Amino acid sequence: MEEVSDFRCWDELIPDALGLIFSNLSLQEILTVVPRVCKSWGRAVMGPYCWQEINIEEWSNRSEPDHIDRMLRMLINRSCGSLRKLCVSGLQNDPIFSFIAEHAGALQTLRLPRSEISDSIVERVAGRLSAITFLDLSYCGKIGAPALEAIGKHCKLLTGLRRNMHPLDTEGKISQDDEARAIATTMPKLKRLEMAYLLIDTESVLEIISSCPQLEFLDLRGCWSVKLDMKYLEDKFPKLKVLGPYVVDHFERNDWDDCSDYSDSLYDYESFDGMWDDEESLELRFYEGFIEDNGYGWPPSP
Repeated sequence: MEEVSDFRCWDELIPDALGLIFSNLSLQEILTVVPRVCKSWGRAVMGPYCWQEINIEEWSNRSEPDHIDRMLRMLINRSCGSLRKLCVSGLQNDPIFSFIAEHAGALQTLRLPRSEISDSIVERVAGRLSAITFLDLSYCGKIGAPALEAIGKHCKLLTGLRRNMHPLDTEGKISQDDEARAIATTMPKLKRLEMAYLLIDTESVLEIISSCPQLEFLDLRGCWSVKLDMKYLEDKFPKLKVLGPYVVDHFERNDWDDCSDYSDSLYDYESFDGMWDDEESLELRFYEGFIEDNGYGWPPSP
């Protein structure tokens, strides 16, 4: 009787199985360590199986805009149209957003906080994002009601929207009630909505609540002009949880993290500076010793 060997042929696993395993590793390990193990692992990393979900949000917070663009183009090209989830912060121009829309038609979750994209580009390419179910456009100061209206008209499956702002982002603005109206009139299937620190009034909020019958969670922290009769809401909308308008926790606490369907996996990315020798090799070099993060995000709420 032959003895059963404990040796496992990891290099013989099918690519989609390898991709599932590698998804538990950090971005740095996937790009620099895994390809050097063996040829089959290298092929798996170059293929779409590792890039159906791309989360480079933490890394992009510390990176130069040009490096973010190049990283996105490389990884999205590798996904070969199979990308379902993308999280990246600080897009600096419209062309890279257009690239995302053109090459990631299967996207279901899209997080683009602190990006500099415009109303015009969102209106132009929103039709390519029809599969989106969750969208994060927080702290995107160059977009407004036109972009939200375009998203609502084209993304009929949208059930989650995050449109938080920082108080400094709304300085000089009189009102953002037009954004609230765009949400109310075009996003009837919303279940979860974050609108912290938007300059909106009570009437706009009530319009959203009445127009989105499936709404379960509404974040109104910092929306000081909103005055709601909570007893009335509890009686008429018993499934709706309203957070705010008074700030009950620190500024960027994610209430979404309490909900498994919308929470994001947290990766402890090493700080790195990506450089490529050429487009074909797609070689990425990491440099240790970046300056420690000392408050690259937004200041705390007042």
